[in-house]
Amino acid sequence: MGIEIREVLSKKDLRTYIYLPEKIHKNHSNWLPPVYIDEWDYYNTKKNKCFSYSDTKLLLAWRDGKPVGRIMGIINNKYNDLKGIKQGRFCFLESLDDPEISHALISFIENWAREKGITRMIGPYGFSDKDPQGLMIEGFDIEPVIAAPTNEEYMVGLLEREGYTKEIDCMQYFCDLANPLPPVYEKINQRLLSKSEYKLREFTSKRDLKPFIVPVLSLMNDAFKDLFGYIPMDEQEMKDFANRYITIIDPRFLKIIIYNGKVIAFLLCIPSLTKGIQRAKGRLFPFGFIHILRGIKTTKHLDLMLGAVHPDYLNVGLIGVLIIKMLESARAAGFKELEIHLVLETNTPMSNIMGKIGATIRKRYRVFQKSIV
Repeated sequence: MGIEIREVLSKKDLRTYIYLPEKIHKNHSNWLPPVYIDEWDYYNTKKNKCFSYSDTKLLLAWRDGKPVGRIMGIINNKYNDLKGIKQGRFCFLESLDDPEISHALISFIENWAREKGITRMIGPYGFSDKDPQGLMIEGFDIEPVIAAPTNEEYMVGLLEREGYTKEIDCMQYFCDLANPLPPVYEKINQRLLSKSEYKLREFTSKRDLKPFIVPVLSLMNDAFKDLFGYIPMDEQEMKDFANRYITIIDPRFLKIIIYNGKVIAFLLCIPSLTKGIQRAKGRLFPFGFIHILRGIKTTKHLDLMLGAVHPDYLNVGLIGVLIIKMLESARAAGFKELEIHLVLETNTPMSNIMGKIGATIRKRYRVFQKSIV
């Protein structure tokens, strides 16, 4: 039988959609499942504000009565209005290694978007850059990281078969914490922090860092306003985003620089969740949370999740100070590795710093594009 495309309309459909990837990846040893309780919240239109300003379409592909693929289509009207474009997005594409399945899913979303006046598609890309973006195009044998794709290699070929080409690449850098930093960075660190107007803020408790959550995320709005795919957050979105991650934040790995009472730079890392989530199979209950907590306590791998510098202070050397302090804390806590993921290839300052501290590229992710006029 051929492929039948059905829209996700019921809770039963949504359950099939959410849990389908674990069936597709059942023999994929390096796959990192999502945390399913977060998945249910993500697709809840009452909890995820992004649905209020976006047109969306969730689809399942069926063959012989079994689900064999899925896709989500998004038209982010807020972003399109902000940029003056007619862009559609597809994301969370999953398919067996069969071009008939991927073609049916992608062409359906393209037709849907075209009917709404869209002229160009990008993907995989969610509501914003805070969702997993792109497909992994190299480094398939390396341990995955939360918030980054863990697709099979064949997915790249399936997408290219549909006429999609490169839009932009993102890099994942690896730092061996046993390697010493260049002496010049310590000099920069001492010079900047000796100036009384710059204050480095470090933390030992979550209670102390809570007052800085909104200022830190507000800084992201200033720093990322022109970044590919970024949409400014309002205060409620900031609080929702913070609540999602506050339980896994280790205060030791948040570094903030304050100038005249204002947060102008920050860096946030978290202990790797990968092994714990894999052992829990994405389920917190009844015992999955134990695997995740144990994984956080035993991992020697630190993941950089977020970082930003206010545009007015980009060339001062603040990111170097933050990285030095982060590496010091990581070493003191017994970590051996630091991973920096999803760095846009256009982010020259970060690429330069990665080169100077001896970081190497371990993975590369690609967002694709196609004209559908």
